[in-house]
Amino acid sequence: MSVRTGLLRTVGAVTAAYGAVAAYRPGWLARPVGLVDPAGNTHPHTATALRPLAWRDAASGLAMLLAPRGPALVTATAVRIASDVGDAVLFGTGSGSRVRRAGAVVTALGWAAVTVAALAGGRGGGADGPVPGGPGS
Repeated sequence: MSVRTGLLRTVGAVTAAYGAVAAYRPGWLARPVGLVDPAGNTHPHTATALRPLAWRDAASGLAMLLAPRGPALVTATAVRIASDVGDAVLFGTGSGSRVRRAGAVVTALGWAAVTVAALAGGRGGGADGPVPGGPGS
C-alpha cells in the first residue's frame, strides 16, 4: 500500500487544530450543522454533547500527525475516516434544516475522501511508497 504521508500529516494537523478550537468553542461545530438557536447561540447542553466529538477530532488528528509511518499511521487514519463517515450519518440525519444537513454530509464525506485518497496513495507522483508492515511489503 502506498500512502501520501505528508498529506496525511496535514489532514491530521488541521483536524487536531479544529478539534481543539471546537472543544473550546463548540459553536464552531454547532453553527454549520444547525445546532444553534435562532439567535445563533449554542445551548449549554448542546455544547456539552458536542465537546466529545471535538476532543475525538483533536485526538485522532494528533494521532495522524504523530504516529510513526506504517501500521500505526494507517490505523490512526482509518479511525479518522470512520469518524468522518459517522459524522456524515449523525449530522445528515439529525440536525438543522435540509440545507444544513446536506452541507454537513458533504463536508464530512469530503474530508473522508481526501483522507482516503492520501491513504491510498495513487498511481501518480506524490506517493511515499509501500507502508512498512502493510500489504505488499
